[in-house]
Amino acid sequence: MQKPKYLASATAGVSVLLAGGMAVTAFAVPGGSPQHGAPARYEAGAGAADVKSGPAAASAASRDVNPVASKAQVLALTADWKGARFPDGRPKVSDDLLKRMKVVSIEQAWGYLKGEGYANQFAGGWQMIHENRTIIGRALTAQYMPSNPGLEKRMTDAGHAAGNDGQMNTWPIEKLQKGDVYVADGFGKVQDGTLIGGNLGSTIHKKTGNGVVFDGTLRDLEELEDIKGFNAFVRGWHPSYIQNVMLTGVNRVTRIGEAVVLPGDIVIAKREGVVFVPAHLAEGLIEDAEVSLLRDMFTKERLADGTYTSGQLDKGWDEVEQKIKDDFLGWLKENKDKLPVPADRVQEIIDASD
Repeated sequence: MQKPKYLASATAGVSVLLAGGMAVTAFAVPGGSPQHGAPARYEAGAGAADVKSGPAAASAASRDVNPVASKAQVLALTADWKGARFPDGRPKVSDDLLKRMKVVSIEQAWGYLKGEGYANQFAGGWQMIHENRTIIGRALTAQYMPSNPGLEKRMTDAGHAAGNDGQMNTWPIEKLQKGDVYVADGFGKVQDGTLIGGNLGSTIHKKTGNGVVFDGTLRDLEELEDIKGFNAFVRGWHPSYIQNVMLTGVNRVTRIGEAVVLPGDIVIAKREGVVFVPAHLAEGLIEDAEVSLLRDMFTKERLADGTYTSGQLDKGWDEVEQKIKDDFLGWLKENKDKLPVPADRVQEIIDASD
């Protein structure tokens, strides 16, 4: 019997990349689309590559379906960052910069990032435990999706094989570090979509000293209110437990509302909304905001004491008279140790302007 043409001319196996870094094996058929479910090995024509099977293939498949990103994958996602990193690969913006980020307003952050070409970094419309408690920290990202039993089991098994213990929704929490913010896309699910309650909230705050930003819901509001220093930006509250939800990504690119979040981005969460600052832009944003803050303080003080009129000061800084700019430098020198910006940073601004 003549051998079917597709067996004689089958080409090399290819990998079809799926969301979240998972891959399935496929092979091409002349005149058709990739076919899934092909045997691990098949008779191939001249020049065709053999498809690996056995323990090595099983190990590779396990890595592919593991929802927790590898260090190499995190490095690839955050390649613009050139500084220090955590062991998992996430950018480690310094604690000093996190402290200085407190002077940055949501408007300043949004405007600066848009000027740098990053127009999709803001998400609004939140409910908060404490409206006037700001969250600032480094993002550890998580992605949740509606449950698919077969896939969930494979991902759970792969995660366990990689050393992640317990239920999937605890894996991101175990990886949190001091100064982190747990950022999770819970696809806006309300009932049965409560990503944490009082116990996990206490664990998160103990590990990070911070809070959470969830495009989803929480339970145990009264318990969470009692955790000193903890805050949550969420879509709502519900008494149900989490059900029919699976974890599909940790330390991977994540969507929160209309914003794109990468692991290690700096989270600025205030009553107006949340801005996610790419790690490599954090220092530039802070320096820009510090200059703006000092100029605003100087302007208000000089208007209050009648030194200048609003007409003289209500201009872009480049258009302000030189005598006012010189006065500003003198004001900086006189008040260098009294300002809400570190003295060494104030000196940098003075040196750059002299």
